Amino acid sequence: MTINTIQKLLFGLTLTFSVLAHGETINGRVVGISDGDTLTILDASNTQFKIRLAAIDAPEKSQPFGQRGKQKLSEICYGKNSSINVVSTDRYGRSVGDVDCAGINANQAMIESGLAWVYRKYDKGHEHLYALEEEARNARRGLWTDSNPIAPWEWRKIKRNAGN
Repeated sequence: MTINTIQKLLFGLTLTFSVLAHGETINGRVVGISDGDTLTILDASNTQFKIRLAAIDAPEKSQPFGQRGKQKLSEICYGKNSSINVVSTDRYGRSVGDVDCAGINANQAMIESGLAWVYRKYDKGHEHLYALEEEARNARRGLWTDSNPIAPWEWRKIKRNAGN
């Protein structure tokens, strides 16, 4: 087999797995929290899945409210049974989905707590979250207590540009 043929086969397999993941439901116990919008679950066959919560973006760990966001997602999900409705796969290979932890929609709960923004770039199908974000902002919950909070996507851009 040529390198070109192998590359085509690998690309085809990648597309196949991406298509299969979309619309899939993953059930398991939350065994890790990376930050306010990413967790790890372990399913019944002992397979771990890194999950990115769809349509939200929580502050980075080094950003104000980053640790509080991680703590809040832990309170909602850690050690609990969860069900993830996968909506896509991100560029890092993580499943992106709507996360239910013991009957609580974690995506919504993070927005309601004021510890995440609606991720404007990836909000399709989640427009209902904007009203929850506005409510949290008006109530000055979480990061909205800050007079000028910086959205995580802006924070990452600033950090990238500072490194150049």
